[in-house]
Amino acid sequence: TVTEKWVPVERVGLYVPGGRSVYPSSVVMNVVPAQEAGVEGIAVASPPQKDFDGLPHPTILAACALLGVDEVYAAGGAQAVAMFAYGTEDCLPVNLVTGPGNIYVAAAKRLLKGRIGIDAEAGPTEIAILADAGADPVHVAADLISQAE
Repeated sequence: TVTEKWVPVERVGLYVPGGRSVYPSSVVMNVVPAQEAGVEGIAVASPPQKDFDGLPHPTILAACALLGVDEVYAAGGAQAVAMFAYGTEDCLPVNLVTGPGNIYVAAAKRLLKGRIGIDAEAGPTEIAILADAGADPVHVAADLISQAE
């Protein structure tokens, strides 16, 4: 008999970018699937913010709190991915890293994908819209706004 069984990984590291913009949507889009899959350990890393005493942005912290994630690290870029892969005194290593990031995050994921599982090597979001005079301007605007995080 051949069967199929889905088994969640034990622990995931979820990267949430920071900088000039705040992405609570990245918290939701990464935490909720992990929770639904039954992952026991969920850790989030987001870059420290100078304006908030070196902590991740309060909106990121609030999104984590609302979703019940209490393991949040002020770490960004390739360093955060390395922290998840190898662990530190405060952060246990993870089995899988997910979440978008810049070229350095993508490079770190590429270098570490033999040690940890990764979602993808995400790059910047881009959109191109081809519309003629018959296009509904409301729909065209909605398509543009969808990428305006």
